[in-house]
Amino acid sequence: MGRSASCLSLLLSLWVCLQLRPISSSISPPRRTDQGIQESKNLRNINQDQDGAHEVHCSRERSKAAWQIIEEYLMPYVEKEHYKISSSCRLHRENDLYRDQEEHKIHVDINEWRCGYCKKTFYAEKYLDKHFDNRHYNLLNVSQNKCLADICGALHCDLVMDSKLQKTKCNPAAAAKNHHLCESLADSCFPVSGGPSASRLHEFFLRQFCDAHTCTGGHKPFSRGRKEADQYILPLYFHIDSNVAATFLLLCIFVPKGIEKRCPKSSPNL
Repeated sequence: MGRSASCLSLLLSLWVCLQLRPISSSISPPRRTDQGIQESKNLRNINQDQDGAHEVHCSRERSKAAWQIIEEYLMPYVEKEHYKISSSCRLHRENDLYRDQEEHKIHVDINEWRCGYCKKTFYAEKYLDKHFDNRHYNLLNVSQNKCLADICGALHCDLVMDSKLQKTKCNPAAAAKNHHLCESLADSCFPVSGGPSASRLHEFFLRQFCDAHTCTGGHKPFSRGRKEADQYILPLYFHIDSNVAATFLLLCIFVPKGIEKRCPKSSPNL
């Protein structure tokens, strides 16, 4: 009896050991599906885009200021001369890294900006700029040196920006550097050998932008003014004045008759 119990206990122990022994499985470890690989790539691309946005050493704000100056203080005169700026000129729109993104901004209302690529809306322009940096960074051609902010010194960008640099003491070395850059822009964009129009624009560019790069004073930036001020703003004033005059004339003609009908004159007491 005791011997049978021992054998039974030994068999039971052997069975338990067999159950607890690790069993080799023929099932291979789970493979990464194509969807998982694609999701991993997408996540990696997003991270690269976000990190890459900080690697663009080109100020969007200063580029925007430079383009504003070009449009307001230069292009009206260029168009008047029917002159075509070469794409090799650093003032050309193709040499603005952010130009395509800026042209895909839709200002719907005072507090509504819309992305022209994906139609998302934002409360302010600065949030749309961040959206461009994070979501549409891949649309920037960062392989070429196309930063319009690099010529901000020559174009006096600080005058159209809320910058404290306007109140700083003039640095002769910086003024000389900006003057040299300004002259190089005039020579490359409007070569005097390019004909009468190019020669006139070359002279204009020197007076409009370059002469003010000095610490001696006497010359103001944009001394030739803004051409569109004469073409568009002044006619707007005349348009408003004509509307006011017409309204006043209508009031003078028609209102008294209406008043007479509503309020008849009282007969004099005799």
